[in-house]
Amino acid sequence: MKQKNIVVIGNGMVGYKFCEKIITKSDEFNIIIFGEEPRRAYDRVHLSEYFNGKTAEDLSLSTEDWYSANKISLYLHDPVKEIDRDSKTVHSSKGLTLKYDYLVIATGSAPVVPDIPGIDKEGVFVYRTIEDLGLIKNYAAHAKTGTVLGGGLLGLEAAKALIDLNLAETNVVEFAPRLMPRQIDSAGSEMLQNKLKALDLNVYTSKGTSSIEGVDRIASLKFNDGSELKTDMLVISAGIRPRDELAKLSGIEVGTRGGIIVNEYMQTSDPSVFAIGECALFDHNIYGLIAPGYEMAEVAAARLCHDNKTFKGFDMSTKLKLIGVDVASFGDPFTSEPDARTILFEDSHKGIYKRINISNDGKYLLGGILIGEAEAYNMLLQTVNNKILLPPNPEDLILGSRGGSSQTENTGLAGLPDDALICSCEGISKAAICNAVTENACESVDAIKKCTKAGTGCGGCIPMVKDLMLHTMKQNGKYVRNVVCEHFQLSRQELYDLIKIHNLKSYEQVLDNLGKGDGCEVCKPLVSSLLASLWNDMILKKGNDTAQDSNDRFLANIQKGGTYSVVPRIPGGEITPEKLVIIGQVAEKYGLYTKITGGQRIDMFGAHLSDLPLIWGELIAAGFESGHAYGKALRTVKSCVGSTWCRFGLHDSVSYAIRIEERYRGLRAPHKLKSAVSGCIRECAEAQSKDFGIIATEKGWNLYVCGNGGSKPQHALLLAADVDSDTCIKYIDRFLMFYIRTADPLTRTAPWLNKMEGGMEYLKNVVVNDSLGMAAQWELEMQTLVDGYQCEWKTAIEDPEIRKRFSHFVNAPEEKDPSVKFDEMRGQKKAANWTMA
Repeated sequence: MKQKNIVVIGNGMVGYKFCEKIITKSDEFNIIIFGEEPRRAYDRVHLSEYFNGKTAEDLSLSTEDWYSANKISLYLHDPVKEIDRDSKTVHSSKGLTLKYDYLVIATGSAPVVPDIPGIDKEGVFVYRTIEDLGLIKNYAAHAKTGTVLGGGLLGLEAAKALIDLNLAETNVVEFAPRLMPRQIDSAGSEMLQNKLKALDLNVYTSKGTSSIEGVDRIASLKFNDGSELKTDMLVISAGIRPRDELAKLSGIEVGTRGGIIVNEYMQTSDPSVFAIGECALFDHNIYGLIAPGYEMAEVAAARLCHDNKTFKGFDMSTKLKLIGVDVASFGDPFTSEPDARTILFEDSHKGIYKRINISNDGKYLLGGILIGEAEAYNMLLQTVNNKILLPPNPEDLILGSRGGSSQTENTGLAGLPDDALICSCEGISKAAICNAVTENACESVDAIKKCTKAGTGCGGCIPMVKDLMLHTMKQNGKYVRNVVCEHFQLSRQELYDLIKIHNLKSYEQVLDNLGKGDGCEVCKPLVSSLLASLWNDMILKKGNDTAQDSNDRFLANIQKGGTYSVVPRIPGGEITPEKLVIIGQVAEKYGLYTKITGGQRIDMFGAHLSDLPLIWGELIAAGFESGHAYGKALRTVKSCVGSTWCRFGLHDSVSYAIRIEERYRGLRAPHKLKSAVSGCIRECAEAQSKDFGIIATEKGWNLYVCGNGGSKPQHALLLAADVDSDTCIKYIDRFLMFYIRTADPLTRTAPWLNKMEGGMEYLKNVVVNDSLGMAAQWELEMQTLVDGYQCEWKTAIEDPEIRKRFSHFVNAPEEKDPSVKFDEMRGQKKAANWTMA
C-alpha cells in the first residue's frame, strides 16, 4: 500500500509531539516537517533555564538522528510560505514544493508587540525563542536596568531571566490592576507582588505605556498618567496571538479575533487539514499551555489512524514557580457568592495566600488559588476534576489536619478513580502509573517516566507520580525504601549504620563493600557527608577527594565570575578590634569585597583560587578558623548582647552562643545548620527561625528546634522549657545525632520534622524522654565528633598535597585565571556581569 504524505508545518513542542504520537500508532504515513527556526524542537516550557547554564542542546526534545531513525524528513530554517489546497501542495521559503495527503498546521503563536511609538528602538526585545534569549543575554551585559512589559505568566518568566542576568534593577509593568489577572484574584496578586518586592523586583500595575523614549536606543518608558520609568532595556511579554496567517491566505476558516477554527477532531474547514496547539481555535478558545497542545496532537494523530477520540476542551489549571515563588490556580479560581462559598487563608508574614471555592452544599471543591505554598496543588486539582466529596471540615484542605483525624495522603490517592488524569501533558492516568508499577516492575520515578512518559512534560505531576508509585508498592506488599541511587540499594540511614558497623573510612571502601558500579554525583557527596558525620575526618582526606560537593573541593563557595569566598568563623559574632584590623588588612591586600552578613560574620568575596591558601594562612595565624560557609555543616550561632550589655537580658547569651558554636563547629549533616541564642523573649537573635534556637528565661533556657528562614520559612517549635545550660546541650546533642542519622540528603530540619510520623510529640519523646534508649549513645557519639574537631583550612595549608589543588593552571601554579573580571561598585569591586560569547 502506498504511503500517504503528512506534512507538518511547525517544529515546536506540539508539532514534535504529533510526530511522536503518529509514529507509535501507524507506519502507513510518510511524514515531512517544516520548521521556521534553525534548530530542532526544544523545550519552551523550561526556556528560562537557558540563563542558568542549560544549552540549546540540553533543551532539545530529541537527538539529532531521531527524525531520520523514524523516517521523518525535517527541513529546518525553511518555513512554509503558501498552502495550495486545490493541488494539495505546500511551498517553502527555500523553494521546495511538496504534495500532501494530510496537512497539520502547528505554527503556534507569536508575541503581541503593541504599537507604541519607539517600539523599534535598540534595546527592545521579545521573549519567545532561544535566539531571542541570546540577544537579551548579550545586551544585558552592558545594561544596569531592565524592564518587562507584561505581568502575566510569560512576563514574570522574563523578569526571572533578567534577574538571573544580575541587572542592578528589574521592573515589571502591567496594564491591568494586578499581576497574572487571568490566573489569580486581587488578594493573591497583592500577596505575590509583596513577595516579588522582597526579591528586589519592582512591580508597576495599572500602567499604560504611551511611548518609548531615547534617541536610537531605549532610555525610558513614558506612561499615560505622565510618569516615566528609566530603563536600559525592555522585554515585551504582552500576550500572544495565534499564527494563523497561512491558513487565512489559503482560505481556511479562522476566528474573528484570530485562530484556525477546528472541530473536536482538530480538523479545520478543510477536512484534510488539521490545526493543533496555540494556532488552533476550539469552541472560541485558544489554549496557551503545553498540556492541551499535546492532547490536540494525540487527537489529530488518532483521527488520522481512524480512531474517533475527540478533544473536549481542557482544564487550564496550572502550577508554576515564578521567581522562586509558588503560584497555582485550579478549577474555577474566581467563582464566588452567591454561586459558591469561599474559604481564605492569608499569612502576610510568610507570604502565603490560599483560597478554595466550594459548592454551596459544602460537598464539592470548585477551584482555588495558592500563593507562596502549593504542595497541595496536585491533590486539590484531582479533587476538583474527579468530583471527590469533601471532608466534613473542608478548610483542612488548606490549613492542614487538626486533631489527628483528617484524611491521610494515601487515603486520598486510594480514593482517586483509575481514569484520574495524573499527567495532563502526556494524558497519563492513575491506572497507567499503577500498572507500570505492578505489571512492569517500575519502582522508581525514572522507570515510570521511561515506561509511560508521565512527568516528562512540565514536570508538575512528579510528586504525585512518586506518591502513587510508593502507594502501589505498599499495596503490593513491597518493602518501600528510599534508596540512595542505582549504585547503593540502601536508604541513607541504612548506609550510615553499615558504614559504622564495617568501620569504612573512604568512599572507595564504601563503594567496594556496600555498592556497585563506579558511583555518581548523587552518591559521592552523600557518602562523603556520612563519612564526615561519623568520623569527623578532614573533608579533603586522600581517598575522599573525588567525592565532595563542588564547594567542598576548594573549601570555599564558588562565586559568580570564577572567584571564591573566604568566611572565617566569628563565634557568637564577638570579635576583638585586633581581629577586625586583620580582616581589613587581608581584604585590602588580596583585593576582596567585604560584607557583614545577617549571621554576624564578615564575608570576603572575589578571591582567586591560588590566593586561598595564602589568605587563610594569614587568617589562621591571627587566630581565625574556617567558618564552614561552604559545607553542609554548622554555619553560625547568632546572638544578641544578652545580659552583658542589654538592660532586658536575662542571661549571658554571647558566652552561651560561643560555647554552642565551638561545640558543634565543623559538624557535617544532611544540610546546613543554623542556630541562635537570645538573651530574653524579645528575641533579637531570631532564635525561632533557626534549626535549633535557644531563648533565655528566668529559670534557664527554652530550646526550639526545626525552624528555618529562606524561601520556605518555618518557625521552630518548643522542644524543652526552662532547662539549665548543660541539659540544653545534652538535648541538642541528641537532636542533632537523631537528625544526622535519619534525614534524607539535602533535607533541612524543618521538612525533616514535617515528614516525621508523630511530629513534634514523637521528637520530644525521642530526645527528651529517650523513648528509643539511644540518648547515651548519641551523646557519646557527639562528644567523639567534638573531640575530633579540626579546622579544615588549617589542615589544608599544612598539607603540601592538598595545597596543590589550589592552582588554576597545573603547569603554572602562581598564575591566576585570566577570565576573571571585576567592576567597581560603591568603592569596592564586584564580579563583572557574565557575557555570552
